[in-house]
Amino acid sequence: MRRIVVLAVITFGWLGTGLAQADTWYIETVDSGGSVGRYNSLALDSSGHPHISYSYLTSKNLKYAAWDGSSWGIETVDDGGAGQQAGRYSSLAVDSSGYAHISYWDENNADLKYAAWNGSSWDIETVDSTGSVGRSTSVALNSSDYAHISYWDETNDYLKYAAWDGSSWGIETVDSSARAYYTSVALDSSGHAHISYWDSVSANLKYAAWDGSSWSIETVDSGGGVYEHTSLALDSSGHPHISYRGGSGLGYAAWDGSSWGIETVDTGLVGRFSSLALDSSGYAHISYYDDTNWAFKYAAWEGSSWGIETVAGGGGLEGYTALALDAYGYAHISYYDDPNDDLKYATTLPEPGTIALFGLGLVALALRRRYKES
Repeated sequence: MRRIVVLAVITFGWLGTGLAQADTWYIETVDSGGSVGRYNSLALDSSGHPHISYSYLTSKNLKYAAWDGSSWGIETVDDGGAGQQAGRYSSLAVDSSGYAHISYWDENNADLKYAAWNGSSWDIETVDSTGSVGRSTSVALNSSDYAHISYWDETNDYLKYAAWDGSSWGIETVDSSARAYYTSVALDSSGHAHISYWDSVSANLKYAAWDGSSWSIETVDSGGGVYEHTSLALDSSGHPHISYRGGSGLGYAAWDGSSWGIETVDTGLVGRFSSLALDSSGYAHISYYDDTNWAFKYAAWEGSSWGIETVAGGGGLEGYTALALDAYGYAHISYYDDPNDDLKYATTLPEPGTIALFGLGLVALALRRRYKES
């Protein structure tokens, strides 16, 4: 059962600066019935409400779920019909109007496709259909809400990039020497693209950045042999941070302006499906899968060390995961519950008495959170 918790805070003057985060995870099933939840991607709108794209394997559809403040709205975006899966490798971003944009691979035609909500319906189009293209997609929106997509060209083993300019898609090859799995794209303040990816030919973690006239490409990590499931975010200085499955476990690489700092966050058979977000202090938060314990885990940099905890686990749990942070730094995670074939959603709840606000006069804050599933 879902409940709504509303917390009203009345404050006069200065009350503090921070919002402490509890270690309690509240989990719910978003969609069930059939095999739903693989290839999920999560983003938050300006109200902190989660939006999730994911595949429905049973009916071979691309689906979408959005929380409106009181309930989940769920719909089919693209129906794969009797053919192959329509919504694999989905990636979701939310624009300034709170509308969802989704890039994904159409397995029926081996094409890169893109769906955008216009306020009343989904606009769906094929972005690239030259050969087998569109796996490992990642989408980001610029300041005009135009989509930029990184993806793998399977036919040629290229890293490719598509950008909408308001009237047409510009498509180019970024790296012609890489079998570019697990791409992740982010845009800097100038709208320039930065892409992390795993080159399975060399078994290296690589990074490409557009400077306005050309792409610069470099190898970030080449030791240990496994660099799957990359996730990239840019800090306030435009410096890239990348999480990935490294040879020793969950890897994390951060550019400080002159060199890459690389470390292992969690050791062992961990790090698949990593998803990275940065908080307002530039600290990294990562959701990922622990193969040994069949668990989803969460790691957060606390300023001097990593705090690591299990979000959900046991019972053969396995699947995909995506992470986003809201304006207060609280984590929101979507994941696929393999034993039950469900799409699930986890978030954290602030402890009583930890709300701190700025303000003069009456301030009311309503925080929507949900009780933990039994």
